[in-house]
Amino acid sequence: MEKELSERKKKILKAIVELYVKTAEPVGSKAIAAAMDSKVSSATIRNEMAELEEMGYLEKPHTSAGRIPSPKCYRIYVNELMEQHRLSLQETESINQALHIKLRELDRMLSQAGQVVSHFTNYPVYTLAAGRKQFTVSRFDLLGVDEQSFIAVVMTDDNRVKSELLHARVPVEISQLPVLSALLNKDFVSRSAEEMNQQLMAIADQVPGLLFMVLSQTVEYACEVLENLQHRMLYTAGANRILDLPEYQDVGKANQLMKFLSEEDAPLPVPEDNAPMKILIGPENLASALQDSSVVVASYDIGDDMRGLIGVVGPTRMDYATVAARLAYFAEGLGRMFEQGKLPKHEEDVEK
Repeated sequence: MEKELSERKKKILKAIVELYVKTAEPVGSKAIAAAMDSKVSSATIRNEMAELEEMGYLEKPHTSAGRIPSPKCYRIYVNELMEQHRLSLQETESINQALHIKLRELDRMLSQAGQVVSHFTNYPVYTLAAGRKQFTVSRFDLLGVDEQSFIAVVMTDDNRVKSELLHARVPVEISQLPVLSALLNKDFVSRSAEEMNQQLMAIADQVPGLLFMVLSQTVEYACEVLENLQHRMLYTAGANRILDLPEYQDVGKANQLMKFLSEEDAPLPVPEDNAPMKILIGPENLASALQDSSVVVASYDIGDDMRGLIGVVGPTRMDYATVAARLAYFAEGLGRMFEQGKLPKHEEDVEK
């Protein structure tokens, strides 16, 4: 077992890293003594450096008497010795300005794109920017607490572990939890949230009712975990257009759909595997608020490992061919603009 470093050795390592970062030149004992601003002699520092080299913290280039940090040295520096860097006012202003411009442009584009598509389709539209990666669950574990509760543990495919105490809707047979864990790990891993819900429905008649309730709660929690990991920006346009359609003359039905479209975390349809387009008709939509409607959604590349989505929501009697053609052309144009670094004109230039 390696002995703990003395405070003097740590100070020497800190000085070496910071001097080497500044100069990119091997660091000698005199420079370290000056940087440490102490009464430690160069001879003492040389002896300490020799020991630190033997311990693997320093490396000595053949052409120099100085030393440079090893990866092991950088690790202890990052873990223990590095002081927090305070950004200058100029740095913070510069970063904030860059972020503001980037987000303002993306925000404007998403909002404007929705308005334009809603205008030429006469339907409500949602626009969405999200990370390209589709997270999935790689492992499930269910841990019994008592007959009314259990802990659901979910590991995602990027090795993040999430857990939550769930209060069962029915009494839990703790002895059955390992069986459910095995079922989850067999049939529900490496699937998107939508695919997990589809699989849940597919095996509903194969699992006893009480166990299915526990299974359903666990899948619901796993879907929430995946949704929270998927960073996204959501905007809607033209939601009030549904009031002009005969299918939505029922005020309650119209309000349900409008409320759903305004929810930031609404489970809106997205194309799988970065497909360019997806069309969902009526009951094919998993969200109950959409099951009397149809959705045509197109995908385009934003860059920075993100993709944009733009979806049209309307009645099942929607003119799918026209909507799909217009939406595909518009999404393709948006992708080209992002590729070329060009953005649409300002909102006041768009016909209302």
